[in-house]
Amino acid sequence: MALTTSSALTLSAAPDAWRATSACRDTDPDLFFPIGTTGPAIEQIESAKAVCNTCDVKDMCLDFALTTNQDSGIWGGTSEEERRKIRRQWLAARRRAS
Repeated sequence: MALTTSSALTLSAAPDAWRATSACRDTDPDLFFPIGTTGPAIEQIESAKAVCNTCDVKDMCLDFALTTNQDSGIWGGTSEEERRKIRRQWLAARRRAS
């Protein structure tokens, strides 16, 4: 997963500008930070991802999470575990590109 040019430009020009149009902007932030990985937390994760799946800036959110190493919560439609896997691949691609 690489940072796209358009989202990289957006992030560098105005790091938080994408948040103003995010689908989650009026949602309780607690939804995106479930406690645990079983039972009710699984339902909460799925609910948070459902919000993300309606979002026009989902990719920018994920890019932000990868760039700033957000290790908690749901970002860009990804769970903590999913993001750890993506981040390893993302970092490897960045190293190869350097």
